[in-house]
Amino acid sequence: MEDILHYVWKYRLFEKDLKTTSGQSLEIIDTGLANTNEGPDFFNAKIKIDDKIWAGNIEIHRNSDEWVKHKHHTNKAYNSVILHVVEKANCEVFNEQGQSISQCEIAFPNHIKDNYEFLIHSDIDIPCCNYIGSMSSFHLNSWMNSLLVERMQRKASQIEDLLKRYNNSWEDVFYIILSRNFGFGLNSDSFERLAHSLPLKYIQKQGDNLIQIEALLFGQAGILDSMKVQDDYFSLLKKEYEFLKNKYELSPLESYIFKSLRTRPTAFPQIRIAQLAALLHNSQGLFSKIVTCNDMGRIRLMFHINTSEYWQTHYTFGVTSERKSKYPGDSSLDIILINTVAPILFLYGKSIDSEAHCERALSFLELLKPEKNSITKSFEKLKVPLRNAADSQAIIQLKREYCEPKKCLFCRIGHQFLADK
Repeated sequence: MEDILHYVWKYRLFEKDLKTTSGQSLEIIDTGLANTNEGPDFFNAKIKIDDKIWAGNIEIHRNSDEWVKHKHHTNKAYNSVILHVVEKANCEVFNEQGQSISQCEIAFPNHIKDNYEFLIHSDIDIPCCNYIGSMSSFHLNSWMNSLLVERMQRKASQIEDLLKRYNNSWEDVFYIILSRNFGFGLNSDSFERLAHSLPLKYIQKQGDNLIQIEALLFGQAGILDSMKVQDDYFSLLKKEYEFLKNKYELSPLESYIFKSLRTRPTAFPQIRIAQLAALLHNSQGLFSKIVTCNDMGRIRLMFHINTSEYWQTHYTFGVTSERKSKYPGDSSLDIILINTVAPILFLYGKSIDSEAHCERALSFLELLKPEKNSITKSFEKLKVPLRNAADSQAIIQLKREYCEPKKCLFCRIGHQFLADK
């Protein structure tokens, strides 16, 4: 319940005729800046009590006695509090210096409380589902733009952690992210583990030899040890991997971590590994090429790579199938570009203070089709327009970071819903 009091205070939704609990007139000049860390709830507020102006911090509780329960009366950090805002004042409060703190009870319209209770306690997957369609396109698009930037910053933060781990090597980190996204959800963690277990420098040393790159990837995935296949290609890979494993002192993963249950043959892990191998063979210095390219069409072509000859007549080792090219499909390419190229380009722009690179990352998303998944489908049913990947990324951010954790008070849609009578 304290969250709603913070919300009411921040947006001045309280009734205006305020008085302190001692009967003095109270005017809120500035509610202050919300504090998300330790200490008082709002910093640098300004209020007027009778004829005297006070500047300092604000603390908010549901009841006055929570001041003592939280031990603020023994904490010097709360000596700067000029007003204790509560829903119910049930005792006096004092700071660490023994000085009395002015208090006020705030009241706010019942419909705000009712709407809040509905949003927070609703069992509906998207509680505002009957409201979101009535938002103006201006307000919705503005919020979507902010959500998109939030999502890119969140992804950039994850990439920053990898950069620290790999001593700021952009090519190494790009390789890790690229490999992860070749797992396409089901095998993302497994493909990332594969990349971590097989340093890029070893792949680069075999850069002109596709067979050796395939041997490294299939061997490190544990697939060559887990299968018994009698064909020349498989035998060659095993031979090459045994040599390279000893040369680079590699330890393969367990093959069972790569899942193929209920996946289409074109999405089998073996096909994805073959596609990744072909891409790594044909695109040395891929990250450097991407950051200098302004054309999404050209970048897309960099990833449009067919597998080696063997995989054009196979979906798995040892089982021949009808000949078919194994280029990544359009939707697969979109996912790779959305989750690999855009985030790392955005972070690279931030790291070199280049707004142009950040804007290019966002504009690239506007050129790609929106993702199709359970989240985007649920919002499309609510008549939320998803025109491109920028919109779908924004919606995913909304669902995961606001809807699922019930952070409706921090959502602009929730904000309008709360105020609606």
